[in-house]
Amino acid sequence: MKIPKVMAATFAGSMSFNAAATEPQSIDVAGFDFTPTLFVSESYDDNIRGRKTDEESSWITNINPTFLLSAETGKSGYQLKYELDDKNYHSDSQVSHTDHHLTLKSVLEFTARNRLRWDVGYHKVEETSDTAEIDENDKYTLKNVGVGYTYGAQTARNQLDFGANYLERRYQNSGNLNEDQEYDSTALVGTWYHRLGARTRVLGELRHATFDYLQQNSERDSTDTAALVGATWEATKKTSGAIRFGAERKNFDSSDVKDYTSPMWEVGVAYKPRTYSTFSLDTRRAFDEGDDGATTVHDTTTTLGWKHEWTSRIATDLNYRYSDREYEAVDRTDKRSSYGVGVTYAMLRWLDIGLGYRHLKNDSSLDTEGYVRNIYMVSFDVSL
Repeated sequence: MKIPKVMAATFAGSMSFNAAATEPQSIDVAGFDFTPTLFVSESYDDNIRGRKTDEESSWITNINPTFLLSAETGKSGYQLKYELDDKNYHSDSQVSHTDHHLTLKSVLEFTARNRLRWDVGYHKVEETSDTAEIDENDKYTLKNVGVGYTYGAQTARNQLDFGANYLERRYQNSGNLNEDQEYDSTALVGTWYHRLGARTRVLGELRHATFDYLQQNSERDSTDTAALVGATWEATKKTSGAIRFGAERKNFDSSDVKDYTSPMWEVGVAYKPRTYSTFSLDTRRAFDEGDDGATTVHDTTTTLGWKHEWTSRIATDLNYRYSDREYEAVDRTDKRSSYGVGVTYAMLRWLDIGLGYRHLKNDSSLDTEGYVRNIYMVSFDVSL
């Protein structure tokens, strides 16, 4: 199973094949901007469950509409977004499912030095691979509430930023399946920025997160703390990005469970030698929540990407991802790799047509957990 990392600032990796995007237009609804979009695809996956043997393949029809309602004033902004992601697996109806995502965000600027942001979200999701049972989807909901406050003008030499987030994870599988993965988490982040120039700032950051599992006497109840330093720089002529380096410690509530301390980093850099070509590097090393008997998973993931617009209508997207996952307290290490290529043809302002291929491989020290997958896709991205 895949466990979300509450302390992570970004999430690397994507299953998207699109190299470009349409330019969606909005319509006015009672003073709000309403922006609907529709993504439709037909794909072929030769190992939908991620099995070592007895692979099951299927054609998959994906219908993914998104509805965005937004409004902005001189001092505030609001955004309500609903996304439905329906996947129909032609070979096995039990794998078919519909995900739902609902988010509400707001930014309020009281003065040039005081800004408040908040968000709430609800996500109902099913996963078909890396599941607790090989023949049943992992079914869960995520509910989150977040708030943040920034003190300091945008151009000030110093700026303070504070954030808090509360997350609930609940499963809807049959019986007691996955009940050991249900938890509540509270995360706090404080960041100090110091401006060195018009576009560059150095930073110092402290993070604290608690994980309280619902299962009685769970060995995974823990506290994560991290201290990081780094820098951010806004788009210059060719580069932009953010880097954070430091250390993270995971302390378990139970004295019978080993605690862990490790270097931690988060890096996201984009290099744009031409206006029509962008290279990207994202890498992260941190603790993830435990899975498959592990108390925690030490994850190091790096993603490389190249997006290039060959003409005003044709663009490509190449990407490679590698993850080294060490399962603590159990004898398991996974080395996951994937690469993909996508080509997009902007047929009309409101219509993109895409072709894509992705190869995924998991080399695991547990022989039963290794697998190879190949996915082929044709897609249509539609807007007003």
